[in-house]
Amino acid sequence: MALDHAPPAPAGPRRTVELDGAEALRLLGSVSFGRIVFTRQALPTIRPVNHVLDGGDIVIRTHESGALTTRTRQAGEPGVVVAYEADDIDPGTHLGWSVVVTGYARLITDPAELARFRRMLHPWVDRTMDHAVRIHPDLITGIRLTAADP
Repeated sequence: MALDHAPPAPAGPRRTVELDGAEALRLLGSVSFGRIVFTRQALPTIRPVNHVLDGGDIVIRTHESGALTTRTRQAGEPGVVVAYEADDIDPGTHLGWSVVVTGYARLITDPAELARFRRMLHPWVDRTMDHAVRIHPDLITGIRLTAADP
């Protein structure tokens, strides 16, 4: 059996449409995977994570020795500045959306709240994730990629 390894036909030109904050958060809440960006040793670090949206905030689970856990623990108030990005872009048509949230991340310390997120947010990695981080969006930007008019 022969496999067809021909590259897909290129998609046509695309245009970007700005999303308002409410639509951007709605789209972010429709997926469970994103990327968190924070600084580690003064350099940007990006980690893929799964998330839930809780009252407009993004919540992710972390582990005890994780760089983000350590940074949020050391930061105090108001937290650590982070960016969070999620998207849903079709690789064939190049249509979809991308959302970036910038805000402060704080370690969740309330035992009841932490227990609630342990029940509702299950990490994809095979590792103990005893902590959770809440990201409150201060800046929400997003775009939708649509087909350009002919």
